[in-house]
Amino acid sequence: IRELSDIYNLLNVGCDKVSINSAAIKRPIFIEEGAKRFGSQCIVVAIDAKEVSKGKWHIFTHGGRNDTGIDALTWAKETYERGAGELLVTSMDADGTKAGFDNRLNKKISELVNIPVIASGGAGTMQHMEEAFTVGNADAALAASIFHFKEIDIMELKKYLRAKDIPVRI
Repeated sequence: IRELSDIYNLLNVGCDKVSINSAAIKRPIFIEEGAKRFGSQCIVVAIDAKEVSKGKWHIFTHGGRNDTGIDALTWAKETYERGAGELLVTSMDADGTKAGFDNRLNKKISELVNIPVIASGGAGTMQHMEEAFTVGNADAALAASIFHFKEIDIMELKKYLRAKDIPVRI
């Protein structure tokens, strides 16, 4: 998604939201333009972050290969101020490890913005999913491989989270 016409076309065929990443980094005003034209509720900014030193994360592009030098916390706040309706925060360090989300990063971002934060990267157990909410203060958690490879049953996870007083639809 690089232009407003891309957003329009996706919404026109039934998408509720769009996720932008590199286009927002290259041209941050694109977030404002999209939010103004289509509403913040459909603008999700994807943030791919890597810890570059203790407690300091940078935004990376190209699957985690290119360091933009942009501070992830500063960028999260800027995207919120420019009109993002949600942030999809992927820890490039944790992604694919199944060792748990980067809850320090997610918590820091959640404290900076007043929009939903989606934790991504690192889910491996039901407890990791729980901790995304209870430790990382995420509003949602994303996982893929644990479901694709049937390591965790979605309904069992929902029951587990509900038993931990985390609201889920069953």
